[in-house]
Amino acid sequence: MPDRMPIAVLFDWDGTLVNSWPIIHESMNRTLEGLDEPLWTLEETMTRVRKSLREAFPELFGDRWEDAREIFYGAYREIHLERIEKIDGADEILELLRDHGSHLGVVSNKSGGHLRAESTKLGWDKFFSGYLVGATDTARDKPATDPIYMALNGTGIVPSPDVWFVGDTWVDIACGRAANCHTILLGAKNPESREFRDHPPNENYFSCRDFLKVVRRIESSI
Repeated sequence: MPDRMPIAVLFDWDGTLVNSWPIIHESMNRTLEGLDEPLWTLEETMTRVRKSLREAFPELFGDRWEDAREIFYGAYREIHLERIEKIDGADEILELLRDHGSHLGVVSNKSGGHLRAESTKLGWDKFFSGYLVGATDTARDKPATDPIYMALNGTGIVPSPDVWFVGDTWVDIACGRAANCHTILLGAKNPESREFRDHPPNENYFSCRDFLKVVRRIESSI
């Protein structure tokens, strides 16, 4: 772990700050059902849904991907604001970093409109000051670095090891590493697994609570 607090922290959203996988899974299975495709298990959804919809759906559904998009977004909009949940400890880590003065932003492959609606619903707009970058907000989505630069735009901050990128998948770690950020894997995944072979994180924590303890130690030592 670094020996000083970050000047900025960019977070992934789904699976990092919020528990939205059950919502994504239900929406995906309603999409598959609408296209007469076999349904997925939750584990399959969590494994296959990594890139943004505009990149993933043409690969998954071929020339039917636009129909799939309409079904998925329709299903997602019906349920996401009622069922979106904060991951335990996320509030505290955001408060600690904000109070320290770190710039906070989100870089997600979720639709930008859905992302910002969820932030408002959870009362988190106060942390991000509009720096919530979702899919299609930039020319390219994660793992391209375009969203990182948008999430820092106007701050005078440039990507460096003093900027932390926190996420739960290889896409997040690849994005952060490509921009020379300090990458942190958050969640129960093994950083030694094949998923991270080409994009190993600088460090990993199994929960927001574990991450919070370490950040508190750094801050208290300053």
